[in-house]
Amino acid sequence: MRKQQRADWVRQRLGQLYPRPAIPLNHHDDFTLLVAVVLSAQCTDKKVNEITPALFEVAGTPQLMSQLGEEKILDIIRPLGLSKQKAKHLARLAQIIAVDYGGVVPSSIEALEALPGVGHKTASVVMVQAFGVPALPVDTHIHRLAQRWGLTSGKSVIQTERDLKKLFPESSWHDVQLQIIYYGREHCTARRCDGTRCLLCRELYPRRKKPVTWIKP
Repeated sequence: MRKQQRADWVRQRLGQLYPRPAIPLNHHDDFTLLVAVVLSAQCTDKKVNEITPALFEVAGTPQLMSQLGEEKILDIIRPLGLSKQKAKHLARLAQIIAVDYGGVVPSSIEALEALPGVGHKTASVVMVQAFGVPALPVDTHIHRLAQRWGLTSGKSVIQTERDLKKLFPESSWHDVQLQIIYYGREHCTARRCDGTRCLLCRELYPRRKKPVTWIKP
């Protein structure tokens, strides 16, 4: 099976398993989405969802979060990984959006990437989820599964993103990146599957016997 055929097959199977995938981070507008994605770095979505209700109750807008300040933000998000750094980023990020953008989250990937604590993946998630702009952000799950499924060489997340954008139709990017994440968390995990155990790995490579060593980002 050629690479494009594998990609088409994966997209079909994931569509059957997760027909209407939704972003797993709780939010109610563009700003709270951005905040939740920033907080999710090196942290589970479940843990973020436990913390954000208290944060959004007192700081659900850029203006309110800017007024709350770094120390009080830290008090709320302390259970999360990298909390000090994230509190600093959120305080500054909120101030910039409130002052420079009139309280409106910017809708260009360049402007988003210029915000404190917002890298390419975070900006891409916001672009596709908040503004409907085609993007295919690559996280650890997508990077790992793309290698196991023979869709990329896996040298870097940047290379993986480029490869997947060539293989999957632009119209599918919104759903497919969420579908891969869900499948990677539930079935093809880093420890529970080695490229030979989960359903899709076995269906895609029925003769594969040796574990797949994937290149971590």
